[in-house]
Amino acid sequence: MLETLLLALGVMLILEGLMPMMSPLRWRRLFEQLLQLEDGQIRFFGLFMVVSGLLLFWLVS
Repeated sequence: MLETLLLALGVMLILEGLMPMMSPLRWRRLFEQLLQLEDGQIRFFGLFMVVSGLLLFWLVS
């Protein structure tokens, strides 16, 4: 179980690192846009991501 969790973390880190590595200017612009969002919008996005991840885990298992 721990091995699977670490592999998933590794894949997440690879995917998260692709954007700043390949296009740092676009990545910086994206974060500038994120700073303009209200707290509620950011929370909703976070909730959406958590629910999507849980749904994906449920579908796979």
